Amino acid sequence: MFTRINGLMERRPGRLLLLVGLLILVGLGVGGSSLTKMTMGVDDYDDSRSAAVEVLDKVEKAGGSDLEQGYVVLVKSDRPIDPRSPRRPEVVSRAIDVLKSRPEVKAVWDYASTHNPRMVSADREQTYLVAAVGSFAPGDAVKKAVTGLQDKIDADPLLRDHVSLGGPTASNVEGSTISSEDLGKAETIGFPILLILLLFIFRGVIAALIPLGGAICTIALALGGMGLVMTTVHLSIFALNLLFALGIGLSIDFSLLIISRYREELHRGQTPVEAVRTTLFTAGRTVFFSGLTVAAALASLLVFPQRFLYTMGVTGIATVIGALVFALLGLPALLAVLGTRIDKWAPRRWQRASEAPEDRGRWYRFSRGVMKRPVIVAVGAGAVLLVLGAPFAGIKFTGIDSASMPRDSHAGKVYQTLDREFPGSLQSPVNLIQEAPDNAGPKLAAYAGKLEQIDGVAAVAPPRRLGGGLWQTDVSLEKAPLSLDAQDTLKKIKGVPAPYPTEATGNTALFRAMQDSLGSHLPLAIAVMALTTLLILFAMTGSVVLPVKAVITNLLTLSATFGILVLVFQDGHLEGLLDFRGQGALQPTMLIILLALTLGVSTDYTVFLFSRIKEGVDHGVPNREAVATGLQKVGRITTLAAVLFCIPVGALTLSRLVFIKQLGLGTALAVIIDATLVRALLVPSLMALFGSANWWSPGPLRRLHARFLGGFQETPAAPLPSTRTAAAEAGTVGER
Repeated sequence: MFTRINGLMERRPGRLLLLVGLLILVGLGVGGSSLTKMTMGVDDYDDSRSAAVEVLDKVEKAGGSDLEQGYVVLVKSDRPIDPRSPRRPEVVSRAIDVLKSRPEVKAVWDYASTHNPRMVSADREQTYLVAAVGSFAPGDAVKKAVTGLQDKIDADPLLRDHVSLGGPTASNVEGSTISSEDLGKAETIGFPILLILLLFIFRGVIAALIPLGGAICTIALALGGMGLVMTTVHLSIFALNLLFALGIGLSIDFSLLIISRYREELHRGQTPVEAVRTTLFTAGRTVFFSGLTVAAALASLLVFPQRFLYTMGVTGIATVIGALVFALLGLPALLAVLGTRIDKWAPRRWQRASEAPEDRGRWYRFSRGVMKRPVIVAVGAGAVLLVLGAPFAGIKFTGIDSASMPRDSHAGKVYQTLDREFPGSLQSPVNLIQEAPDNAGPKLAAYAGKLEQIDGVAAVAPPRRLGGGLWQTDVSLEKAPLSLDAQDTLKKIKGVPAPYPTEATGNTALFRAMQDSLGSHLPLAIAVMALTTLLILFAMTGSVVLPVKAVITNLLTLSATFGILVLVFQDGHLEGLLDFRGQGALQPTMLIILLALTLGVSTDYTVFLFSRIKEGVDHGVPNREAVATGLQKVGRITTLAAVLFCIPVGALTLSRLVFIKQLGLGTALAVIIDATLVRALLVPSLMALFGSANWWSPGPLRRLHARFLGGFQETPAAPLPSTRTAAAEAGTVGER
């Protein structure tokens, strides 16, 4: 594959660049037209095979309402509200009329229609309305509906200052809008910082602009791939956060590795054509394996039935493919066209600094110092990681609903007001759906009376017939619907014998179903992540020891990252600094995405390091010397790549949505931990302890690798001068 790419690059680099440019245009065209088809519904987190979700379809067929959707409208009256009077204040009547005028609204309930005085505040100045809606077509139909309703409210002088729109449908649409706005804000803040750092790290204007062009290429191609996928399945709009952060991060990583190697070969005396060829067969292969590890880790998300998760898997794979197309096709062709002009607008001091790295620099001396006391360093670094990961043992989970919305959002204000002023409100009840005959009212009313006696139940609405042999009983809970207390109350509700077959749905039941679904699919996802990582690293190194060590160190990195996230987001530390309101728990789907992303990115940098170490070993350099020289050659690159990667990913912490903050901070923490405790301390100390055993494989696997995978080894056409010198200076090859 690399031979063919090199041949095409040497013959017609301009045409190769033109081909990549055409792919970018096609990707933007296909992907851009598909953005309006991306979903932003609350069902993005559902497993369609769970009982709590299946019953939703039955309810919709019977009554036309989607119990996952709905509006909750908070109304402030200009005169006292009498909950016992059938006469409503004008503002309440007008709000009901506006809701009923909407085509998506199927029914509206207020204190008068339900005879529920709890729907009026204690000061009798506020009340709320609950509107049932039907399901929406995939795409931006739900956004248009919410926008249309809000426009009607804003256009009415009586409602404009007295009515606030909330509920699950409005909350999810507002959340997607906030996500897009925050992403744009993060890019505005992060881009200048990123550009300045790129100038200093890539040491030249032209070189610094290349990864930004690569990011455009990567994102465009990924959008095109996602557009093709959306011809058969729907994808969630929240994936755009991952697309932009990962696209920029991978483009920078791959560009830094390839450009650094290209410059290194130029300063060894090679011509630009020779330097590109050597770079393609060495750093290019490393990038290929690196991309495979990231794609394989994110591909594990495809095993989950939740649209939110498999969308992230599709997005991750598409982004990696786009980054590889740029790194292995576009970038080598661009380097062939630029030649030595890549340093044209770089100060002479920067040009000297970008020459081939020293063989005995700071990273070499540091790693030698680490390997002098490998046991102490390995135990110390491992102990720190375990201590950081200790809080992970007490992790708790919550979901995404109106409670997770920012305080200053419309939906967030409505939720907080109802939670404070209307204890036991019907904004997020447990919906009990019974299959019962038309005359089942008395028995169901008696059943509802038993439910009212349960500790944790605030109120029970009278059972109502939906039609089609279905009845619905709504149970209001005293605690937040996604809290542990609410989960316990749900168990008690299910424990009360029902006179007819009953299934629970609503936020609390759907969250429980999501947790069960995630738990049942997680072992397979972890197995896919671990197995693909082991196979890819074995294909690259020919060793079974190094892949196993990589998986173990990655798990330690994950544990430490999750432990810190528990301290920050669950225990509420740094609330003021990061500007969020803690929910006392973490969002599980975001943690699963973080698991896959962190494993992929950590292995990505491990591949960078192992490739240079193996390159030295393949040329007869002793184990410890190969580790030291390898770390010297890529230590700066991987550390700087980690710093640059943290900027677009870490910028997600600026989001007002707490679950996006979790993803941004978690990924940045994992990269920092991996760059410091793992690659700088744990990896070289373990390499020293294992010695020649690092490269051990059973005989059959060794022969299999030599026969079928030997071509994947990163070995340039001729021995590298620096490695020959290192081998001569190191003395005996048998050194441990």
